[in-house]
Amino acid sequence: MPNDFLASARKQFAYYQLLGEQAMAQVPDAQLFWQPNAASNSMASIVKHLAGNMLSRWTDFLTTDGEKSWRDREAEFDNDLQTRAEVLQRWEAGWQCLFAALDALTPADCDQIIYIRNQGHTVMEAINRQLAHYPYHVGQLVFMGKLICGEAWQSLSIPRGSSAVFNAEKFAKEPHRVHFTDEALGK
Repeated sequence: MPNDFLASARKQFAYYQLLGEQAMAQVPDAQLFWQPNAASNSMASIVKHLAGNMLSRWTDFLTTDGEKSWRDREAEFDNDLQTRAEVLQRWEAGWQCLFAALDALTPADCDQIIYIRNQGHTVMEAINRQLAHYPYHVGQLVFMGKLICGEAWQSLSIPRGSSAVFNAEKFAKEPHRVHFTDEALGK
């Protein structure tokens, strides 16, 4: 079970990484920094927050608290990145840190206790915590992309009005177990 869990978690993280990248790819450069109002974050700020969280949580994952003393969470919401390249560099740094830590885990690690803000979690619980947190913010990126692009938005799932055709194609095949592959993830 733990080995299946680790492989499944990795595939889920990769899916949400891809979804965020596909959302950002549709948005013009300058719009990555647009905020709908002062209480909202830009896509760039959401990326800064995700990267800051990933670097803090996954650096020395098994040996140090996931809330690092060097993390400045409040600054993650400052809309101060200037270019798409800066945004994508932060994005990639966070995901690289996550995948390096995740790929180093073994099934025997899953019941080990690690700490996030001085609260104990099993490794499996900590992974599940991040599998809830990151898709929440990736959903924000997708929603912001839709707001920015309007009618030009290219759906990242089943386009509106296409459910019946999509389901007919799926149910025309023999039932099978889903295996997310790099090909299915667009990699």
